[in-house]
Amino acid sequence: MVNPPLKPLGDQAVLAYLPDEAAAVRFATGVRTADFPWLIDVVPAYATVGVYFDPTRANLKSVRKALEALRPLPGAAVAGRTLAIPCCYELQLDLERVAGHTGLSLEQVIELHTGHEYTIYAIGFCPGFPYLGYLPPALTGVPRLPAPRMRVEPGSVGLTGRQTGLYPLARPGGWNLIGRTPVEMVNVEDGYFPLRVGDKVRFYRIDQAEYERMKGDRLRT
Repeated sequence: MVNPPLKPLGDQAVLAYLPDEAAAVRFATGVRTADFPWLIDVVPAYATVGVYFDPTRANLKSVRKALEALRPLPGAAVAGRTLAIPCCYELQLDLERVAGHTGLSLEQVIELHTGHEYTIYAIGFCPGFPYLGYLPPALTGVPRLPAPRMRVEPGSVGLTGRQTGLYPLARPGGWNLIGRTPVEMVNVEDGYFPLRVGDKVRFYRIDQAEYERMKGDRLRT
């Protein structure tokens, strides 16, 4: 593996630039496995990895030197989980908009969305929000809403561009909402954040009665 370019990210972190998403996850795994005594956190996001360090134990120069000496195995498998997330497509607001942009029927949109496996490439925007890639080609290219909603309900599943994702907490948002999951995805007070970068996700369809029965359950990991 060629050492990635490393740039300072403030005075307590280094940002590594990788050639693609898979390489970024491998690099992040290698940094975690090395278990450096100065390491505070590793945050992969698509093709970059932020490495945060304790400035009382290291500085930018020593961290860069340690990371440059790191040799993750090229192509090494990254241990990620495959998670199944229920989604009620009856609780949608924008399926018709997605169908109109893609030229698909509502059922075809749902079948394509549930028939594909996604990788979590980044978590951000709000606590626990997973950016999942990539959509099947037939579902790509749907733009965000012209104006974001002031409130998107927790559990809402949306898509835009090449990505799908879900809102674990109530937030403003401009993605196209095609369904909702009943399971709890985040609990800030309990420190419950079950999703990790590198995990695989599949959505499976449930009806509204099943949604009500499962409401409040936590995601099975």
